[in-house]
Amino acid sequence: MIAVDTNILVYAHREEAVFHSIAAARLADLAKGREPWAIPWPCIHEFLGIVTHPRVYDPPTPMDVALDAVNGWLEAPTLVLLAEAEGYWPRAQSLIVAARIVGPRVHDARIAAICLQYGVREFWSADRDFSRFPELKVINPLIG
Repeated sequence: MIAVDTNILVYAHREEAVFHSIAAARLADLAKGREPWAIPWPCIHEFLGIVTHPRVYDPPTPMDVALDAVNGWLEAPTLVLLAEAEGYWPRAQSLIVAARIVGPRVHDARIAAICLQYGVREFWSADRDFSRFPELKVINPLIG
């Protein structure tokens, strides 16, 4: 299963983003495909926080428009939403300790642990910080 990071969701949503066209196309391919794909719940929350933040985007996405985007993804019949489940904490703690994570990168360790817990085979992200977690295969779908 492929899981999608926040930055891919943001690029697919914000038309002025440099990678908008390719991100939107890649996300549409997943949504229209027959194979299960995933979004971790923390990425959905982070997406909402980023696109509606007036210090990140001027103008920010109105919340109703951002919620419509999320609801559109949730309508994809093959989408699987990932959240912490039994056994999450030992894996998260292991990742945090092994990668010597502190500060805001704890959020990345949370996402990595959730993906690993569900057996995600590829995590699509443009964030190089995920390379700190060698157990998780990270692919940037925006570059050749």
